[in-house]
Amino acid sequence: MGAPAFSFLTTAYQTEDYLRDTIDSVLAQTIPDWELVVVDNGMSDEIAAIVDSYGSDGRIRLIRQENKGYDGGVMAAAAGATGRYFVVLDSDDQVMPTFCEAVGRVFDAEPGIDAIGCDAFRFDDSGADLPVGYYRSTNVKRKPDPARRLTLTDLLGGLVPYYTAAIRREAWESVGGYDRGGQGLHESVAIWIRMVGRYDIRVLPQRLARFRIRGDSMSRDPAKVDAFMAELEHSFAWAAPEDPEARAALDRTLRTFRYWTRLRHAQQALLTGDDRGAKAAAKEAFAQRRTVRAGAIIAAVTVLPGFLRRVHPLKQQVSAQVARVAGRVVTAVKR
Repeated sequence: MGAPAFSFLTTAYQTEDYLRDTIDSVLAQTIPDWELVVVDNGMSDEIAAIVDSYGSDGRIRLIRQENKGYDGGVMAAAAGATGRYFVVLDSDDQVMPTFCEAVGRVFDAEPGIDAIGCDAFRFDDSGADLPVGYYRSTNVKRKPDPARRLTLTDLLGGLVPYYTAAIRREAWESVGGYDRGGQGLHESVAIWIRMVGRYDIRVLPQRLARFRIRGDSMSRDPAKVDAFMAELEHSFAWAAPEDPEARAALDRTLRTFRYWTRLRHAQQALLTGDDRGAKAAAKEAFAQRRTVRAGAIIAAVTVLPGFLRRVHPLKQQVSAQVARVAGRVVTAVKR
């Protein structure tokens, strides 16, 4: 029958509880022109058994290897893929039934396009969709315009395509796919920085995928969030644009990253009794972005730090408020 249009690239590690839902979302596609390459990235017998249970469908294939990290798993899937377009799909996330149909329609209408991204629903472990979609959660205010080619200014301004995007095989291979290149970059940001300007990238406003907010999310581990933020900031700065407009967009984004990080540090310090540290972090956040929120936190930790800690509901409000800020960052690129 020849090569399929779409190759879904899925690396699975410790996602035994979610993988079947991911596979079923691909099986539910309204057109059959796809294959799914699942990499058991850690030699899990349970993951292998889940994939093997779909053995009657030849479009679903399994590759097994020792754990080579997230990027190593995706690259192994790409090496075994035969489709014209590569689509990374995490083993705890899903695609909507019309993903292939809607994206394929755009590729057919404009053959010169090299990659197509989309928006996504966010959902929790109960299966319920959250009211705020992926792009709004990452502070993207402007609705993506599929008639416009993505620019470096767009990208550095925060419009990074949601990772489940369809990328033409030749473009993927030309930029090295998800290979981090030993530069400490985040793979799902670096690939777009490598591609933008060289290739025609479009972003659809439709929510054609589902992004899981897991109960064991890295947002619960401050050290992991800090490491992620440092990697994300490094990846954006790596673009080093010469164009003044793109440089200005990058500066705004980096300031926003630092603002979120300092706000989260202020919250952590406050709730552990470090009033001086909380005030200092809030002032650093205010220096990055002079917002009412940062100013209010400075006032709160200066005047009423003990009261905020003693009154449990208020403490929870402070925690929830900053957790929402951190969540915008963490959900930008989840692993």
